[in-house]
Amino acid sequence: MTEEFQPKPFQSAKQEISKIKTSIDTENTLAFLDQDFLLRDELRPVRVQLELWRPELVLCDNEIDETFVFFGSSKTPTPEYAQVLVEEAEHNCQQNPDDKNYRKQLKHAQEVLANSHFRKEATKLAYLVSQEEQLNLFVVTGGGPGFMESANQGAHEAGKPSLAFNMMLPHEQTANPFVTHELTFQFHYFAMRKMHFLVRAKAVAAFPGGFGTMDELFEVLTLMQTKKIERLPLVLFRKAFWDQTINFTGLVEQGTIHEQDLDLIHFAETAEQGWEIIKSALLADKNKS
Repeated sequence: MTEEFQPKPFQSAKQEISKIKTSIDTENTLAFLDQDFLLRDELRPVRVQLELWRPELVLCDNEIDETFVFFGSSKTPTPEYAQVLVEEAEHNCQQNPDDKNYRKQLKHAQEVLANSHFRKEATKLAYLVSQEEQLNLFVVTGGGPGFMESANQGAHEAGKPSLAFNMMLPHEQTANPFVTHELTFQFHYFAMRKMHFLVRAKAVAAFPGGFGTMDELFEVLTLMQTKKIERLPLVLFRKAFWDQTINFTGLVEQGTIHEQDLDLIHFAETAEQGWEIIKSALLADKNKS
């Protein structure tokens, strides 16, 4: 069909802009090209809607229907670097045996090292997920460093694209080197980012983390508890970390959750163990349908 006979009466915005961009008045531009206008407080609902639709449309275009979500700290270093921190702390303690701060530093470094070993498990798990053809799940992370980088690396090593929902933060503004560029999205609104994490989620793995990881984890637990979303296989890695950080049993004893709510949570120490829990649950659901 020639350009004179369009199937629709209106040109697309992209077509129109390409034809008149050289004559656009920067003082009085089109509304959707006016950044100052779009950033007004009154336009917040529009910006929220854009963060809803952009990832949704791109993922639909790429036929990505089901995902495996990875949560975990951006601050956890590699085991190699964590070992260096332990050795430095041990040296400081040897030189200053009576210094409480150095002993505290050593204990902290040892915990960081223990957590860091699970970065390898995150990589292995993401690799296993990405290799599984029966389920065709796509790994999705927050796109940052730490456990997120390890998970994206696992998908990359398996030769499969992975998603990144990256938050624009002062200390973490670029995606890790293993994300798939065309499936990486930058967010301003935490609410939209967390929603996208779960829209296509079939399973969740949570590794040691801080406020952000806890926020994401409890969002999932709350939505499952209140039946706002269907129950997902949820595995927490490194039980010693979670036992020290969150007293789930204490919540039952205090009467703030029901004992059966604990059934929403599984624990694993290795990628293979966690994947077996999740894969079994997903295949059982698939066979039912």
